[in-house]
Amino acid sequence: MLRNKNYVYGPTDIQVPSHLHLGHYMLDRLMEFKDGKIINGQTHEITTLGQIAQQSMNLAVSLTHMGVRKGDVVGLCSENRVEFWSSVIGTVLSGAILTTINMNYTKGEITHVLGISKPKFIICSETAFKPHEKTFKSIRHLKKIIVYGDNSKEVSYNDLIFKKNVNFDDFVATDVNGLEDLAFILYSSGTTGLPKGVMLTHLNCLNTLCHPMVEPPFKPIVLNVNPWFHALGLMAGLVGLSQGRTIVFLPRFEMDLFLRTIEKYKITVAPVVPPILVALTKTDIKYDLSSVMVIICGAAPLSNEISNAVQKIFPNAMPVLQAYGMTECTLAITRNVNISQPLPKCVGGATYTIIIKVVDVETKEPLGPHKPGEVCVKGGVVMKGYIGKDRKDDFDDEGFFRTGDVAYYDEEGNFYIVDRLKELIKYKGFQVAPAEIEAVLLQHPAVRDAGVVGVPDAQAGEVPRAFVALQPGAKAAAEELQSFVAERLSKPKHLRGGVRFVPDIPKNPSGKILRRELRKLAQEKSKL
Repeated sequence: MLRNKNYVYGPTDIQVPSHLHLGHYMLDRLMEFKDGKIINGQTHEITTLGQIAQQSMNLAVSLTHMGVRKGDVVGLCSENRVEFWSSVIGTVLSGAILTTINMNYTKGEITHVLGISKPKFIICSETAFKPHEKTFKSIRHLKKIIVYGDNSKEVSYNDLIFKKNVNFDDFVATDVNGLEDLAFILYSSGTTGLPKGVMLTHLNCLNTLCHPMVEPPFKPIVLNVNPWFHALGLMAGLVGLSQGRTIVFLPRFEMDLFLRTIEKYKITVAPVVPPILVALTKTDIKYDLSSVMVIICGAAPLSNEISNAVQKIFPNAMPVLQAYGMTECTLAITRNVNISQPLPKCVGGATYTIIIKVVDVETKEPLGPHKPGEVCVKGGVVMKGYIGKDRKDDFDDEGFFRTGDVAYYDEEGNFYIVDRLKELIKYKGFQVAPAEIEAVLLQHPAVRDAGVVGVPDAQAGEVPRAFVALQPGAKAAAEELQSFVAERLSKPKHLRGGVRFVPDIPKNPSGKILRRELRKLAQEKSKL
């Protein structure tokens, strides 16, 4: 096959197991590293990877005895806790498809996503079950509810995983066709509309997990705070488990607990999302963070200013490594592997199995270096499609998935994300990226967080409006922030739509701003 000079190609030297079974692969890896540990950083409870393997096998057999069959869907709704992983791996071992549900969803949101995936069973924590019991029980296709612990009211998870241990040598995972059969149904972020069901095959996941790894010159002790029901947390967690890393996790993010955990467990690797780093730069640090060597950031744009400020907080860490990915591509599309000297604003080059083209938004022609356009992706990690949608709606004639993201690349194939195509503000023919304005606003000492959207304007088409959450006790006038931006950015990027102060900026679990919520606010009259 001839290479297109305007396409960027990732490495292809990847080996996946011939069985193409995610559960089989994870079970083998857990047993290989059976003495490895996963630690609850809040309770300090330690679980070995061998224990997770045992519980996964036990669950797979129990689900089969309860009537779960290959191709059935099992839901999982829980905060980060150690049972999460045996639920994931056990479900996939049984041949069923796992779908993870955000426990912070409203009744309408839960009904919407479960209407997409139609799970037969659902596994949940007590914390998730209490507020959503009525909603779960109102869904006709949901036959059984399994609750963590010894629950007398519903099916007890402990009964399924502790009554009888399955022998590893005798256990056989339910056979699947990994090329076509689904391992997961996850949900797109829904930043501009309702979430869509993303179909990920066993092979999609294996293409992410089986990347060749380079052992770092230090012991990787990973602090995992990203929610596991989200693609970022789920897939990154599976990567860490499959490599036998020591993983410390927190049920939810709390700044003081996060910092205290780094100090106590001598964390060396911290995968985070930008809101955590922004919050760190505005926090009085009283803990020893010198153990941290690597900070990996993804899921949303990160400004140079925040990246530089973070490096001062972690004295021994190399510059923040950024990556770019999405649920539809399992995890990463690009990643920055130049750990010695990462390029500012760069999210790295194409990762394994990936081919990327950047196309002109109007003509769809592939563009060369330094020309912003829509990112289109092809490769082994790209989803099978959305449930209930024709592939033609989201894939082009060459089989490339249209991401809706705007980016450009340099001569070396390094990528730089501009913004979402749908989120660009059209001011008098100029395309204004909200992320650029937000990055400037975050430099203001009084600003804790910010989100920008376009609002209609009779003469300009659209003008930028900022929603700003201030630091506790801080004060700033709208005019002051408008001037602050005007001094630092060109005229199309000035806040002609004004500034509105809000308690918090609405975001999804991975830290992406929910601009649809900001647009709703923009239509309401400010009470301030």
